[in-house]
Amino acid sequence: MTGFQPSFTVEVDQNAYLHEGATEVDAVVTVTATGEPSGASTDALEVLVVDTSGSMQGERIRSARQATVAALAELRDGVAFAVISGSGTAVQLYPRGGGTAVADAPTRAEATAEVNGLSAGGGTAIGAWLAAVGALARAHPGGLRHAILLTDGKNGEQKRVFQAALDGVRGLFTCDCRGVGTDWRVEELRAIADALLGTVDIVADPTDLAADFRALMESSMGKNTADVALRLWTPLGASVRFVKQVAPTVADLTARRTESGPRRGDYPLGSWGAESRDYHVGVTVNAGAVGDEMLAGRVQLVRAGSADVLGQGLVKAVWTDDTSLSSRISRGVAHYTGQAELADAIQQGLAARKAGDERTATARLGRAVALAHESGNDNTSRLLEKVVDVLDAPSGTIRLRKDVDDADEMTLDTRSTRTARFRGGS
Repeated sequence: MTGFQPSFTVEVDQNAYLHEGATEVDAVVTVTATGEPSGASTDALEVLVVDTSGSMQGERIRSARQATVAALAELRDGVAFAVISGSGTAVQLYPRGGGTAVADAPTRAEATAEVNGLSAGGGTAIGAWLAAVGALARAHPGGLRHAILLTDGKNGEQKRVFQAALDGVRGLFTCDCRGVGTDWRVEELRAIADALLGTVDIVADPTDLAADFRALMESSMGKNTADVALRLWTPLGASVRFVKQVAPTVADLTARRTESGPRRGDYPLGSWGAESRDYHVGVTVNAGAVGDEMLAGRVQLVRAGSADVLGQGLVKAVWTDDTSLSSRISRGVAHYTGQAELADAIQQGLAARKAGDERTATARLGRAVALAHESGNDNTSRLLEKVVDVLDAPSGTIRLRKDVDDADEMTLDTRSTRTARFRGGS
């Protein structure tokens, strides 16, 4: 299997013109990694974490075995890997003696044999599972480190125990989380995915697990650059309002900043292959007079913790008394502001519905319907239609459905952060 050695480009979409006295500068930064197929790096770690608690009995454990075997088959030769069986404790299923194995035909066959013997029993301690992955990741510094975590139930640990475990592995590896069935908590897996720069999704039908795991491993095997960060410099007197990933999903990175120099901070972007992502950067600067120009921010792509600059873009501010210029909103900024609001509206609406607050649920989910329609986010529109009756999409006029399938509600929740990509100029 071949991979990519990416070359990064950074493009900035903004309306740099501000009216006199204005202080808020917004820009959408598109980061694209391209490259020609090349020999793929084997400096990588893959860990598969499979829930083997008692609730996984029957079809779920059979499907989990099949899915894990499918993922193992996608492992590139030379990649370090391990399989962890998760219940009330974390047990390393393969390799049995601890540490990691190097992927090749014999080790994949050995791991497959171990996985085919998995059985279900015991509780659920997700924090312990994460800690086990973290120990393996610490032994593989500097390379690509990725985990796939599967569960079907609620975490049995105390919140403080789970949070301490999650905080302890932050930055050590990326993690894609999958919940099978409908008895798990979206907020628990979303917390892991957000902290570890991964994804969360529902696999309502266990028979779909194998295809999902195969796709996740194929995606991971396409990554070649680990620990990329967005480095943002702002001028004296300026402050950062936020830094958010806005495509392909919404993820607020603002609180993830680490200082990297005077008026400069790094925001983690995880691992990259050949792909493109969009980020919304908001900066507050000192007000300028008509005719003033300034550099409001310098965006650089760097390898985390290093001075290697992979790409750069500039965010500017120009003050004008021409309202035809200053009143123009960048279409990209407007689009992604709406997509972020869409994700919030869905999550707030579903939370209100669960709490029995039908008035708030109707208002927030109605707003979500209008935003999805306006932005052309057809996938989210279809998911919303399974939870509410849409009477008029443009105005967001809806009626809550009385009987909603749990899987449909959880699918809308987990996929609420998926955005429609903006295409076109400002």
